[in-house]
Amino acid sequence: MSTEETTAPVTAFMLVKTTPEWLAMTPGERVNALATEVVPVVKARTTGVRSRFYDTEFYSARVTDVWVWEADDHHAYQLLVDALRETPFWDRWFEVVDLLVGTENGYARTYGVDAVTTITT
Repeated sequence: MSTEETTAPVTAFMLVKTTPEWLAMTPGERVNALATEVVPVVKARTTGVRSRFYDTEFYSARVTDVWVWEADDHHAYQLLVDALRETPFWDRWFEVVDLLVGTENGYARTYGVDAVTTITT
């Protein structure tokens, strides 16, 4: 079995709530803040991580946004969190409400079975 088959990427669902400081910024200031104060730190301190962003404030008062981070492995994820904690993202612009971290279809790899999915090809 190759390493690609045994090492699963890590996916983290980072549930956050915006802070008054973040909301006081204009949309342009927010984009600039992420581009200049968060993204460069993440790029400098990590490799093998990707992110997607979901707005949830329309449906939840407790969690306003979900950042989905995909990391090549657990070490890459750890470096990501360490990097984010050194920026205003962490607990200044966003309160990190919860972290849900897992590997897609981990049970299938553990038991050597095909993943059960509704995605058809």
